Amino acid sequence: MAWALKLPLADEVIESGLVQDFDASLSGIGQELGAGAYSMSDVLALPIFKQEESSLPPDNENEILPFQYVLCAATSPAVKLHDETLTYLNQGQSYEIRMLDNRKLGELPEINGKLVKSIFRVVFHDRRLQYTEHQQLEGWRWNRPGDRILDIDIPMSVGIIDPRANPTQLNTVEFLWDPSKRTSVFIQVHCISTEFTMRKHGGEKGVPFRVQIDTFKENENGEYTEHLHSASCQIKVFKPKGADRKQKTDREKMEKRTPHEKEKYQPSYETTILTECSPWPEITYVNNSPSPGFNSSHSSFSLGEGMVRPRLTIYVCQESLQLREQQQQQQQQQQQQQPQQKHEDGDSNGTFFVYHAIYLEELTAVELTEKIAQLFSISPRQISQIYKQGPTGIHVLISDEMIQNFQEEACFILDTMKAETNDSYHIILK
Repeated sequence: MAWALKLPLADEVIESGLVQDFDASLSGIGQELGAGAYSMSDVLALPIFKQEESSLPPDNENEILPFQYVLCAATSPAVKLHDETLTYLNQGQSYEIRMLDNRKLGELPEINGKLVKSIFRVVFHDRRLQYTEHQQLEGWRWNRPGDRILDIDIPMSVGIIDPRANPTQLNTVEFLWDPSKRTSVFIQVHCISTEFTMRKHGGEKGVPFRVQIDTFKENENGEYTEHLHSASCQIKVFKPKGADRKQKTDREKMEKRTPHEKEKYQPSYETTILTECSPWPEITYVNNSPSPGFNSSHSSFSLGEGMVRPRLTIYVCQESLQLREQQQQQQQQQQQQQPQQKHEDGDSNGTFFVYHAIYLEELTAVELTEKIAQLFSISPRQISQIYKQGPTGIHVLISDEMIQNFQEEACFILDTMKAETNDSYHIILK
């Protein structure tokens, strides 16, 4: 994912006559943290304005971003000059993000006097984790039932209208707001960076997240689907007060460096300005369909109104030690006498097999992993691999293509085998 910067050069901002308006809109930012009001020179000194001119697309040199988002949390001092800023947050603490109207006179007149929609997301920074985001978030859901990854602190927020949280999107919130009015949203991030790190021997390094904001305007049908602007910043989330300790540690490390070494690092700023980026690819979520509000007394995602038939249904039975012993005894008996006819729900000896239905929509190995994990009441991350027992007892790795060729209402017995890593299992479909 590209995080391209599309900001004007300092001289162009000053020459455009926007200094006074820009100063006024930024006045007071960071006062909650004890900092004074920003001036234009302060803002232009921020690291996002110090990118090399060659990195700016030539056809966008005169473009002014329509909106500016400012996270009121200090950046780390241990970030090299040309790297993206990194901001430490405490788990569950409310942090203000100021939504600033940065349009030139006459720009985007169609949103004057109208509301826009902004969607906030906490997503993975590392591309490796982005590929498995759905699986990672589902694992978090099972480990933290009833919790959300991202919330809005509504009593502290100002100017937000109709805040909503989709119960199936734990890392996403959305709201409407008027760009002409003061708008500040306070967010809370409840997951910590080390929850998505493979456990080894302790002291694991937490993974970085991104706070991303995508803003949309109404189309002709009144749906907020026309993209206006996206911006994001890199964060790490620590247990309560952990971000303060980490910030202090980074500051102490920088103080020990020589003046020559310090020149290679950015200074720490009291606030974090989100930089322009590509819109989040899950555009299918951006629609005008109803989603439950924070204070909603009902859920519009109820399955009671019209159950949709799944694309594939399979039945699985969990193999137990008792079942194995019974099967071994049956095999011994069958060697001594003729095979006996089995019934559909068990065998002639009275063994009763209980099967569970698994409904698949996406027909992927990831989805099957999640459904089996739900059946076993474990995290999907605890399932290392899923195999299907093939001819002569070989174990064939389950793939998306294999699942797409499963027969409707096929029956399997699930066998579990301890994986090489702790608390992980291999699942075998027999």
